[in-house]
Amino acid sequence: MACQKCGLCRSRTQAVPGNGDTKADLMFIGEAPGKNEDEQGVPFCGASGRLLSELLASINLSREQIFITNIVKCRPPDNRDPLPNEIESCSPYLKQQVEEVKPKVIATLGRYAMNHFLPDMKISEAHGRAFRRQGQIFVPLYHPAVALYRASMRDELMADFQVINKVLTKLVSEPDLATNQTALI
Repeated sequence: MACQKCGLCRSRTQAVPGNGDTKADLMFIGEAPGKNEDEQGVPFCGASGRLLSELLASINLSREQIFITNIVKCRPPDNRDPLPNEIESCSPYLKQQVEEVKPKVIATLGRYAMNHFLPDMKISEAHGRAFRRQGQIFVPLYHPAVALYRASMRDELMADFQVINKVLTKLVSEPDLATNQTALI
């Protein structure tokens, strides 16, 4: 990715567009690459990524079975939060990824990713719940990094991942759930 639509192109080592199964039922979207991701070109490859892999294993999934990306594809300097113009610049790439993967469920990691799709919600109130917007199912989650800094959050993340499992299981038994207006869980 040789994008130069925003200033992040000047400080990145490389863009981190995303990776995984391009036909996945489950897509994870974080906020931005960190230092390790910027160096390796792979999303969630540091400590947060290791925890994400553990959380996936808790619902019998692996990284090979999901697609994972971020709302911005380049690392913000000093790991600062992405700016609105940076998010806007990357939006066409993210939209294209969602259209190509066609996930049944999008799990957002952190408030910036959640607010991109569900701008009227607070992560503290929305995490671990399933929402349907414009025909797409979203499950907002805390970013795995929160459990690295606050060990007490690990159990909450584990519980939230069980919601993903319940939604995916329900979609298998009720395929039209993705489009009808009944309760998700």
